[in-house]
Amino acid sequence: MKKLSYVILGFFIGALLTYFFSPRNCEVETIETKIVKPNGVISIEKAKILNDNWTKYRQAAVDSAAKKQGRNKDDRSVHWSLKDVKDYLAYAEHYSDSMGYEMTGVQVYLGVYGKNAGQTKKNLTTMFIAPTGKKKTDSQGSAIPLKLSKDENPPVPPLNDGTGGNAGYP
Repeated sequence: MKKLSYVILGFFIGALLTYFFSPRNCEVETIETKIVKPNGVISIEKAKILNDNWTKYRQAAVDSAAKKQGRNKDDRSVHWSLKDVKDYLAYAEHYSDSMGYEMTGVQVYLGVYGKNAGQTKKNLTTMFIAPTGKKKTDSQGSAIPLKLSKDENPPVPPLNDGTGGNAGYP
């Protein structure tokens, strides 16, 4: 009976020593997001120059086409909320993955609604976003480190229905 009490006392002391001498991470770990400036970011001045060039070289032609449709001006920009863009990117990435594609980017396209779009959108310019990606393959390894496939548009519904505008870049 005495030997059993020594064994229990030994376990108890060992447990206490383990508790007090075991390293603990008392600090709360935070996830840091590194903000990286993407390729292609231009200065505000460059954006204003590009916008002014569009006005100088394209606006007259675009607005004259709009006048043939009974409007003074055509839309020259499209706005989507940040939430809509983030939601669409998550949706498109998930949808692409489920269709066997790896989403690698997006493309922004110009379009025209056409004559059957209703009075508010009839024959006006629009823009829509479509994902780009590569078809996934079963083979992950290769002795040749070349990727011969090019980006294409996965069969994912594009994002449209932003709000149009006539204002140039501020």
